[in-house]
Amino acid sequence: MANLLVVDDELGIRDLLSEILNDEGHSVDLAENATQARIARNANEYDLVLLDIWMPDTDGVSLLKEWAASGLLTMPVIMMSGHATIDTAVDATRIGAFAFLEKPITLQKLLKAVEQGLARHAARTTPPAVVAPIVAAPAPVVSADATVQQFAVTMELEQGPHAHQGFDLDRPLREARDGFEKAYFEFHLAREGGSMTRVAEKTGLERTHLYRKLRQLGVDLARGKRN
Repeated sequence: MANLLVVDDELGIRDLLSEILNDEGHSVDLAENATQARIARNANEYDLVLLDIWMPDTDGVSLLKEWAASGLLTMPVIMMSGHATIDTAVDATRIGAFAFLEKPITLQKLLKAVEQGLARHAARTTPPAVVAPIVAAPAPVVSADATVQQFAVTMELEQGPHAHQGFDLDRPLREARDGFEKAYFEFHLAREGGSMTRVAEKTGLERTHLYRKLRQLGVDLARGKRN
C-alpha cells in the first residue's frame, strides 16, 4: 500500500481518483487547492502526488517549483490538466514532474502512470544491497626453479584406465608438439575403438585431413582398433 496525495479543485475528480486508488489498495489524502496541498506535504511523506495544474490560488507548476526549491520534491509528481499546452507539460517535466496526464483521464492511463511512478519511488528509496568485498587468498609463492622442474619432469595424458604417456619438455618445440599430437590422436583412437568417423568428430578435423595427419605422425591405426 502506498501513501498518495491528490490535489485538484474539482470535487468530482477528487472523489473519482480517491475511489479508484483506494480500490487499488492505496491510502489517499485529498487537497482542493495549493494551500491544503502545502499543509498536507509538510505534515506527511508521500509516495506519489497527483497534482492539477490549474487551481484558483496557486497553479500546480508554481507549487511544483516551490517543492523543488525547498527540497520537498522527494516523491514522483504526476501533473494533470485539461487545458495545459505542450510547453506547460514540458516545463513541468523540466522542474521535476514524473508524468503528465491529460483530462479526462482514462482508467488505464491513470493506473499505469501511478504504477510506474511508485516503481520509480521504490527504486530511489530502496537502499543498495551491501556486498561484502571479495578478498582473494594470497597465491602460494613458488620459485621459478620449482615451476620449471614441475613441468619439465612429465606431462601425463590418460590413454586408458592404467596407461600414461610421459612427455619430455626439455627438447625443441616441434618435437615436443609432435609427441603430444601423436599421443592425443592415439588416445582418441583407443577410446573410439579405431573409428575414424568418431575421432574426426571429436577432434574437429575432416577425415582426409585426419588420415594425412595420422600418417605424418606415424600413428598405428591398427593398434587403435585392437585397443
